Amino acid sequence: MLRTARTISYILGYAAIVTTQLPKVKEKKQQFSDIRMQDKMVHLYADRWANKILNSVGANVHVSGNTEELNEPVLYISNHEGNFDIPVMIKHLPQPFGFISKKEVEQIPFLKGWMEEMNCIYLDRSSRRASLQMFKDGINKLNEQHSLLIFPEGSRSKGKGVQEFKAGSFKLAKSAKVKIVPVAICGTSNLMEAQNSKKMVPGDVYVHIHEPIEPSIFEDKTMQEVSQIVQEQINNTVQSLKENFNGKN
Repeated sequence: MLRTARTISYILGYAAIVTTQLPKVKEKKQQFSDIRMQDKMVHLYADRWANKILNSVGANVHVSGNTEELNEPVLYISNHEGNFDIPVMIKHLPQPFGFISKKEVEQIPFLKGWMEEMNCIYLDRSSRRASLQMFKDGINKLNEQHSLLIFPEGSRSKGKGVQEFKAGSFKLAKSAKVKIVPVAICGTSNLMEAQNSKKMVPGDVYVHIHEPIEPSIFEDKTMQEVSQIVQEQINNTVQSLKENFNGKN
């Protein structure tokens, strides 16, 4: 339980401490005229937070695939396995991004300011109007040259396999005309969810970043078809990563 307590303290404590630095970060960000440079500056703080969390829990992350930064905004599409997916992505994806978060997270005072600076967007599943606003906000963020990450499953699989993707998630890429970068993640549920408790344990995590999919794919394919293509690609990779993981144990 010591590892669990230490990790929780990093998650909450570090975020609370760096909140005092938020005004200075906002000021420093304005020194850059390039949007991506602004995002990188903010990302430095998120990266440190994620690194402390992953080191605390004992996550050994293995990254493969296309790790090159793209000089343009992209929509990262990933399966959602566990609570540690976000810190793993913050630390290991090649460029800064905002992510789609459930509305409840907005109520955490010391996280809200940072998530706004990271260009995160909140989703209220109880309101159709709020959901439509989320898509508008996401398209605007992409058009403003910020990258985004979305989990089209909608909830964590907790290691039970990739769930069905919601095709509507791909509207962001279609409307903003940005590339889709599929990402497969495997092993984060073993750090916590697989224990059927709140206890955290060390373990290996595998991340594979696929080649970008051009926005022109929507010229002859529907969102549902693109969703199925990306889901199958990620699912096949997750299965391969699991086989690799099991072969080492």
